[in-house]
Amino acid sequence: MNNVLYALFRRLRVPLITMILVYAGSILGFVLIPGMDDQGNVYRMDFFHAVYFVSFMGSTIGFGEIPYAFTDAQRMWTLATIYATVIAWLYGIGTILALVQEPVFGRMLRRRSFVRKVDNMTEPFYLVCGYGVTGSIIVRKLAQRGIRSVVVDLDEGRIDAVETTGELQFEVPGLCADASLPDVLDDAGLQHDKCVGVLALTNVDQVNLSIAIASKLLRPERMVISRTEEDVTTANLLSFGTDQVVNPFRVYAEYLSLAAHAPYTHLVYDWLVNPYHRPLSSAYQKTKGRWIICGYGRFGSALYREFDEDDVDLTVVDSNLSLDTDLPYMVRGKGTEAMTLSEAGVEDAVGIIAGTANDADNLSIIMTAREMNKKLITVVRQNVHANKLVFKNSKADFVMEPGQIIANRVLAHLKSPLLPVFIEQMQAYDDVWAHTLLNRMNSVAKEEELDSWSVKVDEENSPALMELLNSGGDVELGILLKDPRDRQQKLSAFPLMLHSGGMYDILPGELDLLKPGDEILFCGKSKSLRRMEWTMNNFNTLHYLQTGNEPTGNLLSRLLNRQ
Repeated sequence: MNNVLYALFRRLRVPLITMILVYAGSILGFVLIPGMDDQGNVYRMDFFHAVYFVSFMGSTIGFGEIPYAFTDAQRMWTLATIYATVIAWLYGIGTILALVQEPVFGRMLRRRSFVRKVDNMTEPFYLVCGYGVTGSIIVRKLAQRGIRSVVVDLDEGRIDAVETTGELQFEVPGLCADASLPDVLDDAGLQHDKCVGVLALTNVDQVNLSIAIASKLLRPERMVISRTEEDVTTANLLSFGTDQVVNPFRVYAEYLSLAAHAPYTHLVYDWLVNPYHRPLSSAYQKTKGRWIICGYGRFGSALYREFDEDDVDLTVVDSNLSLDTDLPYMVRGKGTEAMTLSEAGVEDAVGIIAGTANDADNLSIIMTAREMNKKLITVVRQNVHANKLVFKNSKADFVMEPGQIIANRVLAHLKSPLLPVFIEQMQAYDDVWAHTLLNRMNSVAKEEELDSWSVKVDEENSPALMELLNSGGDVELGILLKDPRDRQQKLSAFPLMLHSGGMYDILPGELDLLKPGDEILFCGKSKSLRRMEWTMNNFNTLHYLQTGNEPTGNLLSRLLNRQ
């Protein structure tokens, strides 16, 4: 606020001084020039009447001559002061209008309004730095769960999109500023008590690194999630305790590698992380055999490392391969030409990955390759979000868009820190186990989106469960899966993992007894979470699900019944 007032008074300094001098001279003139009263006697106007007359005269209201009719000298002075005060007012008003129209002053006012909105927030929120593809998806998904966000982005058009989008259920404060500056982060609520996490999602690794460093220095206990595209930056971010670092190329490389050697496990991962999961039948595709990678940049090299660890046969196609590149099978060329693809063995390959930095080349590669091998699995990298419609109609089996990948991985972590743990641990099981799990997930979700969430047994998140446990009662895990409206019906959900006493139990049974501090990861339809919250928070609902009887509202009766 001080900056706004400083800028205002600095620009109005000359107009204010001009107006003060004009008014002071006008008042002094009326005090010094002699007048005549109604008896014909000479009198001099006092300061009070002079100030009063100049005030309504300068504002062009014009009540008349007071307290007596003016002499010619007073009227001459009145004419002079009318023009002087009007000109002074026009000068001052014009300066104010010019100041308000200046972009700098407008940004200062908007920043002050933004700070005031953030300071007044009373609900938990995430500070999202970067409102591109990734940031917009995350803010929208958080809003659907009733979680608030604060957005900082350097692009004014994106901030305008935050304020004008109709997809958000409530207002999201947005600031156009450089998020790498600590004072901007502070204004955006980094040290606000209700800020639960910082998401560094800009397209520049160094900016994300600066955000993460500032966040950990100012509030070390606060969760920080950052995106990055360089291995060096990833190592740097992890070195000072960044909670999660997402490299879209590494993440998608792991994702595709899983598809190549464990299609059912890959589909479980896909259903848990991606909002629009592929059908169950897609796992029957043949994935064993040679794969062709077109483009050996950051994406291609990350894919090569992941595929190579799983002993997948690979051929790399790139026009910039140097003579000392140590790859067993490589072809120099773009991959858009049939001759180059034929040399790479596309006729006998299982899949092709178009991973160059040019969207047109990537689409050309998969179209040419599909003409040469109809059964080819096609993976295409989408670099520009505006090309989404074209890629959607490309009929590629997999479309790799960095922004969407990062958003999915970050949302998986925000839904529950247990979800990444489950994804990692399930890879120790074989594909037959994954196939069984897929059938169970399919029977629950059917055609709807499969959601995931975790619940914790503690006073804050499940007071009803804690009340029963503290009174000596037993709580089975299956009680959370009963429908509060009819205890004979089951919710459309099932447990994926139980975290208890530092141990992880994959696919726990419904008869497992819960203890204080336990955390359970569920998957199912999102509406099941809302009904599950009734059980965790309302003792009457929990009593009904346990016994089948409606409890009395009397506390003494409840205590006697337990005894």
